[in-house]
Amino acid sequence: MTEQLRLMAVHAHPDDESSKGAATMAKYVSEGVDVLVATCTGGERGSILNPKLQGDPYIEEHIHEVRAKEMAEARDILGVKQEWLGFVDSGLPEGDPLPPLPEGCFALQDVDEAAGELVKLIREFRPHVITTYDENGGYPHPDHIMTHKITMVAFEAAGDPSRYPDAGEPWQPQKLYYNQGFNRERTLALHEALLARGLESPYGEWLERWLTAGRERTLTTYVPCADFFEIRDKALIAHATQIDPDGGWFRVPLDLQREVWPTEEYELAKSLVGTSLPEDDLFAGIRNN
Repeated sequence: MTEQLRLMAVHAHPDDESSKGAATMAKYVSEGVDVLVATCTGGERGSILNPKLQGDPYIEEHIHEVRAKEMAEARDILGVKQEWLGFVDSGLPEGDPLPPLPEGCFALQDVDEAAGELVKLIREFRPHVITTYDENGGYPHPDHIMTHKITMVAFEAAGDPSRYPDAGEPWQPQKLYYNQGFNRERTLALHEALLARGLESPYGEWLERWLTAGRERTLTTYVPCADFFEIRDKALIAHATQIDPDGGWFRVPLDLQREVWPTEEYELAKSLVGTSLPEDDLFAGIRNN
């Protein structure tokens, strides 16, 4: 294939792109792939999770601008392009019963209307591959679930000239993947490796929860990207309001990660090209067409 390959990653909030598939994106950028992150919301209702920044009145008052600046820094670290779809963060409702979602938020939008914004971006960027979340959102945040819904609609509609006729020239992506980097297989491998080295593992409770979580997701694609784990972590740390650099994200030494689990994982959800599973490349079946 002589045309430049293009990858679009559809995410709910700024910081999701750096915690899910970031090393994969950095790897493909290094190979000359054109990579675009589509960020559905501005993260306006995200909690300030870094204890060092909690209580800062400027951040609390200007959280939208702060998170946009963090996104710009992470984007530059990863070497990707990025566009905002312009929806408003729904927040993560807590309590029993759960409170209603805020009026006008992303998760309350009409799915077909909201998907139109993504269709426009797909037709403009013309990606061969799209990544997003599964039907559970990766975890059940309403914005993650809504991101899944609009991506599924947009993947099917972008190539259909009868749908969204004012959204640009039709373009049909060839493959759609779900991010599955937080999987039991990887977590167990890292957990056992940490214990074997006499180190504390942060994954004990995770593994216990998985015992009662039901069926495992199907991992189809393992992208080797260990050389880009450091870039991934730098991009994640750029989201300073969301990530504590001394927190659990960074408890597993990079050299151990590279040795024990040097890939990021995906679930192939849709493919319009022939491929053989398992894969080690999101563009398998596309590069040689």
